[in-house]
Amino acid sequence: MNVLFAGGGTGGHLYPAVAMAGEVRKLVPDATISFAGTTSGIEATEVPRLGYRLHLVPVRGLKRGRSFAALIANIGVVADFVAALGGAVALIGREAPDVVVGTGGFVSAPLLLAAQLMRKKTLVQEQNAFPGVTTKLLAALASEVHLSFEEARRFIVKKRQIFVTGNPSRSFVLQHSAVARDCFSLHEKRPTLLVFGGSRGARSINNAVLKRLDDITASANLIWQTGALDFERLKSQVQPSPYLWISPYIEEMGAAYGAADLVVCRAGASSIAELTNLGKPSILVPYPHATGDHQRHNARALVAAGAALQVEDDCLEQQAPIDDILELLHDAGKLAEMGAASRKQAYPDAARQLAQRIVNLAK
Repeated sequence: MNVLFAGGGTGGHLYPAVAMAGEVRKLVPDATISFAGTTSGIEATEVPRLGYRLHLVPVRGLKRGRSFAALIANIGVVADFVAALGGAVALIGREAPDVVVGTGGFVSAPLLLAAQLMRKKTLVQEQNAFPGVTTKLLAALASEVHLSFEEARRFIVKKRQIFVTGNPSRSFVLQHSAVARDCFSLHEKRPTLLVFGGSRGARSINNAVLKRLDDITASANLIWQTGALDFERLKSQVQPSPYLWISPYIEEMGAAYGAADLVVCRAGASSIAELTNLGKPSILVPYPHATGDHQRHNARALVAAGAALQVEDDCLEQQAPIDDILELLHDAGKLAEMGAASRKQAYPDAARQLAQRIVNLAK
């Protein structure tokens, strides 16, 4: 069996594919698995590091907006796409995959279209509640379309062979909260707030936490992942505290989730998959410049389910949001209610189920 995964640019597109690939290997140990990506995406380093073959396809994404500069740039992008489509046809002819799996990002579009033109089986996996352009355009000819949110279904013209299977994500074994807090040298009986904004961080979230840091640590523990860009600036302004753990990156994310009573983070699809799989209540701050504003759609899905609250990015530094977060952090009953609602949105077997669908298509 030969499977080609097409997707990348960001971890949000790449890691679901990696999770599926790992499960395919468990089901069919001798399967041939490879990835298609670009030199500029995260896949350029991650895929070889993980031991998979990477086929490089030169392609760029469309510039958003109606400016003259965007129009000129997009003429070049269209020309690049035509060339990439030709390269994708050659790649598929050479590799002869049984199934091509698209997980989003610039490279998935020419690979999926080439595979469909060549009558190959294709599976589209969409991470967000608001589907990306590739999903919306190429879903109609896909063998199967798999969504992470039920809310995404209304944006897909295709009505058959659509499944809501969730978003493959990292898996963690939750430690007891007291043990987990000890990993960060924090008070074992204090409620604990976990704040993160991704590997690069989220400046608006960081600034809001810094502004109210004394209020937070007066009654709670704080595990704060600042991201690499902001760490030195923030570290220089923060006094050591037995109720604070601050770092640019959290290596032991499972322990951080285990320690946390409440999580404040962006509304990326991977974060939401982790939160729901672990049944964690959250305060979601959608990144306002995300493509298609998809993080706002993701957040709304969890808010509607009662699993999260949403705070707008430009409101964070006002007094009320942090006050509300602290009030919720000390409301054990409400946190338990939100946590239960969060778990109901979980798809912990997403990677395995998707791998089985890929194997079935290959047969």
